[in-house]
Amino acid sequence: MNMRDVLSRLSQGFRLPRLAIVLPGIALPGLLLLVALAFGSAALAADPNAEIAVAVPAADADTWRQVKDGESFIDTRHDSTYSLINQSGETWRQWRNKWVSPFGLVAVGGMLVMITIFYLIVGRSQLDEPRTGRKLLRWSVLSRALHWTLATLFLILALTGLNILYGKFVFKPLFGDAVWAAMISGTKFLHNYIGPFFGILLIFVLAKFLKHNWIKRHDIEWFKQGGGMIGDKHPDAGFANGGEKAWFWMLATAGMVVFASGLVLDFPNFDQSRDTMQWANIIHAVGALILTAVSFGHIYIGTLGTEGALEGMTTGYVDETWAKQHHNLWYEEVKDQAGEAPAAQPHDDQADSAPSSSSPS
Repeated sequence: MNMRDVLSRLSQGFRLPRLAIVLPGIALPGLLLLVALAFGSAALAADPNAEIAVAVPAADADTWRQVKDGESFIDTRHDSTYSLINQSGETWRQWRNKWVSPFGLVAVGGMLVMITIFYLIVGRSQLDEPRTGRKLLRWSVLSRALHWTLATLFLILALTGLNILYGKFVFKPLFGDAVWAAMISGTKFLHNYIGPFFGILLIFVLAKFLKHNWIKRHDIEWFKQGGGMIGDKHPDAGFANGGEKAWFWMLATAGMVVFASGLVLDFPNFDQSRDTMQWANIIHAVGALILTAVSFGHIYIGTLGTEGALEGMTTGYVDETWAKQHHNLWYEEVKDQAGEAPAAQPHDDQADSAPSSSSPS
């Protein structure tokens, strides 16, 4: 094989559509990660004595007695009139430490345990019939780029959020104060700056896929049959099945609540009170923990749990056997389009704009 053949094969492996899918998902997070590392370095270089000079001392029993007697502890460093030590702040702390943090461990940890047990007992959902080799275009380049970019931002926010909530109990004892200071500084930077980008992109994604996610009568049957685990026949499904629609509407509701509460926390310069921000923090944490826990199920079903699911979102194409088994109503509408997948993926949105059983059923 000569050099020209080698270069030709390399160029075929890096077609523009694939780059269009990958780059949006890594460019922005990668840039923000570099900035976060810079902030972490700044945290390591900070002067501890200077920090201690302006730090608020710990509140002891005498301090709380003074608070109950009406004394105030005003933050005068920036012309504030807010009492730094108050019952509202203590209520928030109790809610966060005694309720929200344990709830998160139960939700996230419990979901991981259930998925593991389910996989060990039930195993992977295999195709009932052999693949035909005939492909159907399911996801366009644009749809895949939106999906992987949103997924990347979601994973970064989930990991940084878990680090903010639990990291000090794990990494601080392991690596010490200096490393933890850099880690949490970079974590907070990434979380605070990626959050608004995720929320804006989420709105676009919800608007693009709304037409496929209206609940139909056959979706109720899908849930009654447990997505195919109950009975001997796979339930009817259009372009999106009942489980995918449930995830969509969870993002449209809980996801938007998390986005809105995050904006309250991200932009304190709009004069919202600290009490408002405390409640926003509780709402934000609970909603984000729920989404994180449920996302594990979505990730499992779309990767390890279901044969043929991941290749649809990576190549854009699914085998007609997979389409017939998992989305039979959609398959009946597009089966005449089945054929060999072209070497280069198309640049249009024909896949997502195909009919999707939008009429009542």
